[in-house]
Amino acid sequence: MNKLLLGLILISGYALADDHADQWQTISMSSLGWDIEQLDALESAIADDQLKQITSVVVAHDGKLVYEQYFNHSDRETLNDIRSASKSFTSLLVGLALEQGKLQSVTQPAFAFFPDKKPRLNPDPRKDQITLQDLLTMSSVLECNDWNQYSRGNEERMYLLEDWSRFVLDLPVRGIPPWESKPEDSPYGRNFSYCTGGVFLLGAIVERAVDMQLEDFAAQYLFDPLGIVPVQWPQSPLGVAQGGGGIRARSIDLLKLGQLILNKGHWQDQQLISQQWIAESLAPRAEIGQGAAKDYGYLWWIYNFTVNQHLYVTYAAAGNGGNYIFIIPELALATVITSTAYNQPYMHTQSQSILTDYVLPAVLAGQTATREAPNQP
Repeated sequence: MNKLLLGLILISGYALADDHADQWQTISMSSLGWDIEQLDALESAIADDQLKQITSVVVAHDGKLVYEQYFNHSDRETLNDIRSASKSFTSLLVGLALEQGKLQSVTQPAFAFFPDKKPRLNPDPRKDQITLQDLLTMSSVLECNDWNQYSRGNEERMYLLEDWSRFVLDLPVRGIPPWESKPEDSPYGRNFSYCTGGVFLLGAIVERAVDMQLEDFAAQYLFDPLGIVPVQWPQSPLGVAQGGGGIRARSIDLLKLGQLILNKGHWQDQQLISQQWIAESLAPRAEIGQGAAKDYGYLWWIYNFTVNQHLYVTYAAAGNGGNYIFIIPELALATVITSTAYNQPYMHTQSQSILTDYVLPAVLAGQTATREAPNQP
């Protein structure tokens, strides 16, 4: 289909607003000078199954909805299981609890919130020194690594038990193998170890601090002000919300969270979360493997993507299957990509390629056109 015609159809569709208070101002790609053929090629690659199991691509530029497409039997009302992209929401909830004085600081000891669950296994005084910041940066001393099937803290072992908090509290202290740098020798002074259990514990800490269930706290102070409904949260067998993954939400609502970050915590006439917390969350705090072109903040990924010989620092909420909220402040761009390619070896590379090989070239064509346009009287 001709992309200009498609764009007109999409914009007409937005005018028929639903009941979810989406409140997006829209603008056509052609008016921005975007390379429409790039997005034609993207849709063809998805239709031909070159890009597999992609369910949506939604893009906002400068606060306006520009592109919204659904694939593989998905539509605007589909609740996407975004897996670990949910972790970035937990980071925002920690920030809200800090602003409300329910948490004191990121240097608070994490285990102190569980006086009723003193570790029965592997007692070690170093565990008492684990802070909220350690959990936010995936760099605690716990032997917890979801990327290692033999790790005692691998999340799959946690799901076999009833009490997920106790599972984390009882984990042993990890050693540093000879092929890894010690924290003191690492950039930012931390050793990254991907640990969903630690983020679950962080969500449980927020629940205890605010004396509300995590999903209710999120709804009152984050999702409702953004007009995000519904959101489904998985829970542990004991009824504690899983802050470490598995939220289900609409793509258009995930885009609002991306825009909230671009807006430095501001949404319409409200400052929902402080600029300071957004800045602290996006600051690099742990290196993801030696020589990797990515770092980690407070449960946010930090990528360095090079397109047209220019490096774009990109922040992301990322989850299994290739589910992403990408944020590029330099371009005022937020992009949501959802996918059901769970546990597939190509899941992350293909979603990242949608951003770097299709969306960014389309956007950059508009940037070039703007720079080259003659001055208007």
